[in-house]
Amino acid sequence: MKKGIKNKRKIWWYALPLFAICFFFPACNDSDNSESNKQLINNETDLPGILKRGKLVVLAENSSTSFFIYKGKKMGFEYEVLREFAEDLGVSLEVKIIDDLDAIDEQLQNGECDVLACNFTVTKSRQSDYAFSEPYFQTNQVLIQRKRSTVIANKENQAPFIDDPLQLAKKKIHIWTGSSYNTRLTHLQEEIGDTIYVRPTQGFQGVEELIELVADGQIDYTIAERNVASINEQYYDNIDCSIPISFRQNIAFALRRDCPILLKRLNSWLKKFMTRESFAYIKRKYFEQIEQVASYQDDFHSSKRGAISPFDDILKQECAKQGIDWRLVAAVIYHESKFNPNARGFGGAYGLMQFMPGTGPRFGVYPSSPPATQIKGGVKYIARINDLFKDIPNKEERNKFILASYNAGSNHVKDAQKLAEKRGLNPRLWENNVGQMLLNLGKHEYYSDPVVKSGALRGARTYNYVKAVISKYESFKSLAKE
Repeated sequence: MKKGIKNKRKIWWYALPLFAICFFFPACNDSDNSESNKQLINNETDLPGILKRGKLVVLAENSSTSFFIYKGKKMGFEYEVLREFAEDLGVSLEVKIIDDLDAIDEQLQNGECDVLACNFTVTKSRQSDYAFSEPYFQTNQVLIQRKRSTVIANKENQAPFIDDPLQLAKKKIHIWTGSSYNTRLTHLQEEIGDTIYVRPTQGFQGVEELIELVADGQIDYTIAERNVASINEQYYDNIDCSIPISFRQNIAFALRRDCPILLKRLNSWLKKFMTRESFAYIKRKYFEQIEQVASYQDDFHSSKRGAISPFDDILKQECAKQGIDWRLVAAVIYHESKFNPNARGFGGAYGLMQFMPGTGPRFGVYPSSPPATQIKGGVKYIARINDLFKDIPNKEERNKFILASYNAGSNHVKDAQKLAEKRGLNPRLWENNVGQMLLNLGKHEYYSDPVVKSGALRGARTYNYVKAVISKYESFKSLAKE
């Protein structure tokens, strides 16, 4: 009841100046202006309507900068900023995932959302269609290609490594044609005096999916903002993002042009919020690479026969309590932190097992916890996941489900199992069954299925995570006894 009264008061607070204008200025009493003001006040899609329904609706891209789910937690730079804004308004935040980039304008203009958040570049042409907030980030566009060493190693069908934008003449670049990259390539062709072959992609292929295709060797080049590229370099060690092709540009939220009250409120809030430490902290979490401190050597085991890490004894002790192979947990730790208890990672992850800030404390693990405590909490977490998949009798098979859940959250894995079962596949087998469905969770056809409860997921990262950890686990098994 109090929240409803509070929201009603907010509605009148923002509407009051409009009534005052009409009262004091006779020109507002003519029929046209009166009708215009009435529509503005009653506009359910502007701030008064948002406060009335108690919900801010955001249309976001399923990407590292906008919105995604990582280790079961809702994350994303833009998501966290808008969550703070919604909290300031006293309303909840609802996120809708962009299914088709070609349809975002229609969805926004039809009132299906209030704010568009997709690392949107402010351009002159877009300003005629959208009202942009204060820019909250500046970045430039960079070329995404495979590293020179990768190009040289794979001589068949290799694309040349680009050292200078001038070398893009006669090259094929895959981009979404509705993006600002298309405009930049048009100008770049004029500047270099030659043709760049733009290969348009369909609207449901976002920039991160194209980066993945470059890493996999399916396409040769694409373009992304540097902030997006830097994050993806953490996932794909064979991509190069060092060649800039534009000057720095503003990134902002986009709104409809008929929402002046919401725009004014958002801009006022952003100006203050961007001066606070909370904004700096969110920015550091996603865009500032945190170096690994006092990293242990990858080849530690070579100094002691049969040893994997400095923590073998505590791993054996804690894993024995839970009936888990300690070498599997060692493989997880290797992949997460290279056995560095002081590691800091993407999104605020910390420690040997890269606990997220919202998960670690539930298992008694904090950034300052000693290695033994980190391992004890991490083993308990893995044991809890193991319990969720007890119906998978084969331990080696079950391990893949555990690892996928550790990386993406068990709810997404359960969704993939349901999809597999619905399509006549085996929900207890990983390869070509549940693993394949997890790969498909980034596609609208799959994540919009009624059996899916946790929404979209960029499944390729989790699928590759499982593959990498299992590979390291096999090598550890040959090195050390259980």
